[in-house]
Amino acid sequence: MAHPLLLALFDGITAAAGAARELHALGVGPSDLSVVSRDHAAESTIARQIDGSPGSESVDSNTASKLGELSGYVLAAIAIGMPGTGAVVAAGPLAAELGEAAGHLAGGLKTTLVKAGLPDVEAEEWLERVHSGDAILLGAHVRTATSQQVESAMLRHGTSRVIRTEWHD
Repeated sequence: MAHPLLLALFDGITAAAGAARELHALGVGPSDLSVVSRDHAAESTIARQIDGSPGSESVDSNTASKLGELSGYVLAAIAIGMPGTGAVVAAGPLAAELGEAAGHLAGGLKTTLVKAGLPDVEAEEWLERVHSGDAILLGAHVRTATSQQVESAMLRHGTSRVIRTEWHD
């Protein structure tokens, strides 16, 4: 079933957390509040802090996740040839993080932003801010409150723009 998904960019954890508190008070549950940040580890940390869910899984395409996984293997294979680092990179978290970053960057976040109404250039700017760690993207699945209530809550906590798209479960 389709429902509105509102997306907004916040300058830091304080602003995102304030918006999250107000969204929770409106009935937006943790599974309906998605956090997209520079990488999955940061997303998970922020999601725990604001009682939300890591959001990259909801915007990464299957193709992108496969690309990220493949990139991780390729980077690991290259690193095996580097003296002193190969075994650590090939089996360690760095391989996963490098591959994940490639997949996340190539994933559906920009597509989601453009489909939600951002011009291509602005979507690229949002993507760059998220991946550089300068901003946190919150997505609120609107099921109980109205879109206007959710948008107002987001705007009260420092975002300058809220975009809306339809999300299909």
